[in-house]
Amino acid sequence: GYSTTKDSRHRAAGRAAALPAVAAALALAVLAPVLGRGFVLTYDMVFVPRQSLLPDALGLGSLLPRAVPSDAVVALATGLLPGDVLQKLLLAAALFAGALGAGRLVPTGSLATRVVAATAYGWTAYVAERLFIGHWQVLLAYACLPWITRAGLDLRHGKPKAGARLIIACAPAVLTPMAGVLAAGTAVVSAGKRGIRLSVGVSLVLNAPWLVPGLLGPAATPSTPDGVTAFAARAESWGTPVLSLLGLGGIWNADTVPASRDNPLVPVMTVAVVAMALLGIRVLASRWGVAPARAVLLLGAFGVTLAALPTFPVGAAVLRWLMANGPGAGLLRDSQRWVAWWALPLALGFALAVERAAHVLRTAAARRALLAAAAALPIVIMPDLAWAGWGRLAAVDYPDDWARVRAVLAADPRPGDVLAVPLSTFRRFDWNDRRVQLDPARRALPRPTVIDDTLVVDGRPLPGDDRRAAAARQALTGGGDLTRLGFGWLLVEHGTPGRVDDRVLATLERTYRGPWLSLYRLPGEVTPYPDAGPPRVPVLAADLAALAVVVLALLWWGLPAGKLARINRNPTRE
Repeated sequence: GYSTTKDSRHRAAGRAAALPAVAAALALAVLAPVLGRGFVLTYDMVFVPRQSLLPDALGLGSLLPRAVPSDAVVALATGLLPGDVLQKLLLAAALFAGALGAGRLVPTGSLATRVVAATAYGWTAYVAERLFIGHWQVLLAYACLPWITRAGLDLRHGKPKAGARLIIACAPAVLTPMAGVLAAGTAVVSAGKRGIRLSVGVSLVLNAPWLVPGLLGPAATPSTPDGVTAFAARAESWGTPVLSLLGLGGIWNADTVPASRDNPLVPVMTVAVVAMALLGIRVLASRWGVAPARAVLLLGAFGVTLAALPTFPVGAAVLRWLMANGPGAGLLRDSQRWVAWWALPLALGFALAVERAAHVLRTAAARRALLAAAAALPIVIMPDLAWAGWGRLAAVDYPDDWARVRAVLAADPRPGDVLAVPLSTFRRFDWNDRRVQLDPARRALPRPTVIDDTLVVDGRPLPGDDRRAAAARQALTGGGDLTRLGFGWLLVEHGTPGRVDDRVLATLERTYRGPWLSLYRLPGEVTPYPDAGPPRVPVLAADLAALAVVVLALLWWGLPAGKLARINRNPTRE
């Protein structure tokens, strides 16, 4: 009897470890080549060895709070961990937690079905394209959606501590505005009417660190409507943009799309998987209940609709009007991100449809073969997510110039902010194998640093939202005085496309010269930039409120009163 019990425990432990092992294998298959020391720098993904906590990181600067509060979180975290280690931990956590969460969420007793859901959610075009474009915050939010859904369902059914779990699940997902909205929508829909007050309240408080400066700051101005067309979803292979979105692809930047997405079979497989998923939603409804299954499905459909709006004339016109007249509407560009809401019903429905189809088969071998094929299908269809996108990503070290310039700026009492040139949002450094990457100066330096935020898409420049960057460009080209804009320093970055007028540098004092960076001191007295950020008190209050809610949720979840009472009733005997 003891041996039988022991064997059953071992089997149960093995089954419990199987799904996390699959999720870990998926993450390792993607990240293995870049897990050593060094930084993965691609498009918007810029980590630095040590990031300073500057006003813009808290939403107190003149910029739109696109990276609030993620920059503040990273700045604090790099005080404890090297930046490259933090980056790998965040990427690994996102890829692991998304697959594991989807596998645990699907209502089934079958481990094989859970594995199908894990691969269907964790190995998608959305994951690949967002990884390659560097949107690690969106990937983290995507990974949180299954966990938010689980907590929301528990809140809907009145389970103990569901509110605390909902807050904890949402916390890593609210690091940027778009990611925060994805988390909020999932929380509200999954919690239903019973949990509406808590889910809405939690969503507002957790998103307040970017919402408050977005509404009160000077950057809350209309954006260029040209961004609607530039950032619209695009078709992949011979399908339409809508079909690409249904397959969780369609990102606007063709250079970040895996080559396998051009396979002419991809649209066919997309139609088949979507059809199966819709059939599987009926199974989901029979196990979850009609209301929550319908809510998750409708949210997914809403996400696809939002993502597809710019591809239709009427939708594009509405969005252009919002961009031209709605303060802060520029935060809504790149609408393809909304299809993250569709990923969950797609993965769960597909897994349950495969499970139902397997039950029809007569032999165990045939059932196992079908489930194994379904679990492998996402990887077979898109193998070039593996091994860091088949070499698309790599870990590199920053040249020593960055640390030396940082030290000069930290030690010099000369006031003033830094302007980075050549004026370009993105760089192609030789030391990063000329990969496209966001200028790292804003995060790498210990002073507020302005980079050009004009974005070039298909050869067409799109004006940015930073009025100070536009004023700096005008001063450089028209011979204006940069010190009147609050600048005390000029950073010249070498080994990347673009040039700086030698006449601008001729009158400046060079304080550092290296192979990759040169730092110049601007002459004259620096006038503080007059365009102040939003009011400090409401912004800091929003930050503290969000932090307090997360801390209280952790205490609520980990230190229940009943447990403390039991400790008091049963003191430890010495």
